[in-house]
Amino acid sequence: MATSLLLLLDDITSALDDVALMTKVAAKKTAGVLGDDLALNAKQVTGIPSDRELPVVFRVARGSLVNKAILVPTALLLSWLLPEAITPLLVIGGAFLCFEGAEKVLHKITTNVFPHHGSTQKQNPTKDRAANADETSRIRGAIRTDFILSAE
Repeated sequence: MATSLLLLLDDITSALDDVALMTKVAAKKTAGVLGDDLALNAKQVTGIPSDRELPVVFRVARGSLVNKAILVPTALLLSWLLPEAITPLLVIGGAFLCFEGAEKVLHKITTNVFPHHGSTQKQNPTKDRAANADETSRIRGAIRTDFILSAE
């Protein structure tokens, strides 16, 4: 009787050890994805009025969830049906990220050379619409970048 209890405890501890090991591996694999999302969301609220920060983050998070709902089944089907297409798709995604990075560097350089270029400040009722359009374009850009990062 005592030996069967010890065997049961041994089985339980070995199962718990396996669960701990699998949890550690899963946490390592998902840390990069979570880090990308955190950096992406933090970057998008920079320069946005404080009363609009949470709505922007929530819209980006909702778009990110939609991206994941699309990408996870697609990735599983793609790896099952057409595994040789994964490498070219990763190259295309990497090229797009390089394009976005180069575009940001070029924008930074040109705004330093021409500081007043494109920054006309008008006091008119279209200012609110322009702010909403800027916010919407930032959110769309964040969701698009999240889609590419999640796909990779």
